[in-house]
Amino acid sequence: MRILAIIPARAGSKGIPNKNIRIVGGHPLVYYSLHNALESKWITDVLVSTDSPEVRIIAQQMGVGVHWRDASLCGDEVTLDAVVADAVPQGCGWDYIVTMQPTSPTLRVETLDAAIRYTLDGGFDTVISAINAPHLSWVVKEGRKVPGYSERLNRQYLPPCYRETGAFVISRALVVTPETRIGQKVDVFEVPEEEAQDVDTFADLRSVAAALSQQKVAIYVNGNNKRGIGHIYRALELADEFYVKPDIYYDINQTDPGVFGDTKHNLIPVDGIAQLYQICREQPYTIFINDILTTSIDYMIGLKSVMPEAKIINFEDDGEGAVKADLVFNALFGEQDLPQVKAGEKYYISGKTFMFYGPVPIRDKVKRVFISFGGADPRNYSDRLLHMVCKPEYREYEFVVVLGRAKANVEELMGFNEYENIEVFYDVANMPELMSGCDIGVTSRGRTGYELALLGIPSIAMAQNRREEKHGFVCNENGFSYIGLDPEDEVIESSLRMYLHLSPRARKGFQDKLLSHDLRGGRKRVMGLINSL
Repeated sequence: MRILAIIPARAGSKGIPNKNIRIVGGHPLVYYSLHNALESKWITDVLVSTDSPEVRIIAQQMGVGVHWRDASLCGDEVTLDAVVADAVPQGCGWDYIVTMQPTSPTLRVETLDAAIRYTLDGGFDTVISAINAPHLSWVVKEGRKVPGYSERLNRQYLPPCYRETGAFVISRALVVTPETRIGQKVDVFEVPEEEAQDVDTFADLRSVAAALSQQKVAIYVNGNNKRGIGHIYRALELADEFYVKPDIYYDINQTDPGVFGDTKHNLIPVDGIAQLYQICREQPYTIFINDILTTSIDYMIGLKSVMPEAKIINFEDDGEGAVKADLVFNALFGEQDLPQVKAGEKYYISGKTFMFYGPVPIRDKVKRVFISFGGADPRNYSDRLLHMVCKPEYREYEFVVVLGRAKANVEELMGFNEYENIEVFYDVANMPELMSGCDIGVTSRGRTGYELALLGIPSIAMAQNRREEKHGFVCNENGFSYIGLDPEDEVIESSLRMYLHLSPRARKGFQDKLLSHDLRGGRKRVMGLINSL
């Protein structure tokens, strides 16, 4: 069985000058068709039809024969039928001719071989690559535009509608003439959507470039009452920033899968680091993200050994393992010595919904107070505040208290809803909606502090643990009133009373300090640095 692949690659593309030799994904565009033809287990010979000296060089460097195309076959009006028929060597006893256009670089060789096998098994004269793309469409009949369908249905319920792609035309050699490559017995071979991209415009070129350099991303994250749940939230926000669906790993010994909520991302449980290594060894990840707090040298060396080609990015890592990472983001901490560490509020990633809200208005009097201490609240600040604000002296104020997913005594605290001026919420889906209706806030030094600052809400803050004491952004200089780690109740209450009676001018001063930091731009900065690795 002799099967010849012909790749037509002329020089004179007008829409995209030098299209076939442009470097896309690290190779000239024509390279991908040549590579697939050479790698095919069915194709026995490969030939390029071209009038481009550069294409000839590329073909020769890859060990592919070149048919120099006559100028009469290089015009825009010339069909590929004529070009392919002209290039077929005579007297060689070809069984099939496979036309492969260089403008379809995302085709995989496995798909090409499956199509050739389908052609041979079916005894077809011609098989054409196509994508099943049913749509509600309209056609012209007797001068009028009319529906091309009998019933309006959602796309997934429409009958198949195959659209040709430029990936390949497989033809029995006997049917190939200057006028056609289509025989009597014809079929189409469906290719996956991601392999059906044809480069005809600059928009196509951008899309193909993205597809060819597509990342394979993994995120390893853990969250619990001790560690907090903010890592989970950030991991899910990061996952949405990639143009692929990352694999999100978590350790079943540290993390309850319920903390991820109703996510459609790929959640993969592992039973310890050894199993994580074992799985990652078999995956060609290009990016691996750790959001697990402090890493060790041994852990990072192990990751590098099983994924030597991957770039490793760590979040909130002040451990010794940070020296082995390609990039570290520590938005909660101050500047650090390592060149790969990006520290400070510039690298804070806000939740998407917060981007939809502007700063809160400064009203004449404080009316509504927001209180939240993250997912677990191990110091029970929520409990302590609730027991304070339920007293009669605070009845003229409204208190919005949000309990996180990992809070231990939720049912007990929900009982405070019996007070008319207190609303206690659990596991809120739209946090900025609640925050934006408040005049002041009380929180810890984690993620919620950043969220209050982004909305310009003057706030009192206290640390949950020694690690939070090192968090630099939530401080007096940046517009918060920070009262330390585990302050006495009288300190908390005196600060609250002061804030309840702050003048509009004083609250506006706090707000201006909070809003002077570009917290909305952190997501773009972080992803720009990750994608530049």
